[in-house]
Amino acid sequence: MNNTNLAVRGSRPAVTGLAAVGVAFKRALVSQCHPKMLAALFLPFIIALLGAIILLWAFWAPLTAWLNAEAANWEIINQVDEWMLALGLFSLKLYLVPLLAVAILLPMSGILGLVIAAVFVMPIVLRHLEKREYQGISRQGKYSTAVGAWNAIWVGTLFVLAWLVTMPLWLIPPLPLVLPVILWAFAFTRMLRVDAIVEHASHQERRLIWKRHNRQLWLIGLGLALINLFPPAWLILPVFSALVFAHFSLESLRQLRDQTIIDQVELKRTRP
Repeated sequence: MNNTNLAVRGSRPAVTGLAAVGVAFKRALVSQCHPKMLAALFLPFIIALLGAIILLWAFWAPLTAWLNAEAANWEIINQVDEWMLALGLFSLKLYLVPLLAVAILLPMSGILGLVIAAVFVMPIVLRHLEKREYQGISRQGKYSTAVGAWNAIWVGTLFVLAWLVTMPLWLIPPLPLVLPVILWAFAFTRMLRVDAIVEHASHQERRLIWKRHNRQLWLIGLGLALINLFPPAWLILPVFSALVFAHFSLESLRQLRDQTIIDQVELKRTRP
């Protein structure tokens, strides 16, 4: 084996499979502690907070009025409500309707924060990592802004529609826990896997990486969705999730290009 081949192979040990997911989370945690990444937390948080305030202000009254009208037709809820009032307890509807309204509106602000992170925070994350840990990875993506924006729009729209359509199923245990995890895993994975690599990878490279690492990418999305169950994590999750996907995707791209160089070197050696 010649020196060129050794240099390529020795650039960084390749980590694959489940270990690569763990490495991405570890590197993201370290990167998140950098002052620049800590400062980046405020943009999606402020946008999500303003979005929540606007949504509650604009839609709270009509939404609760509609839910109260719909609740009048919920026979089981009405029976439970009458039973609880007969026992001198509180009205179930009095608390159920506001909780349903919050369950509808708050995820809308959450997905808005994720969209902001994907479109506006991810470029900041990529520039930060490019200078510190992934030097030499050239940018070969085309129309990255348009591709990222369109992907964020359709994923966010599909998430909102799926959230609203599946809400009646939340009355069936354990779906109130399972459905949000599935939907958020979809949002994290399908949105951030694109923005994490669209600026650096060509179309062919993106497709190959997504095909090779589909399970790992969905596992990252699932892990972030589980973290999302804890409200204190909402403050850091938009930026932290961008860091995890960026670390995993850029490392996968580096290994793919290193392997391509190795294959070319070995091919030259076999020629007469």
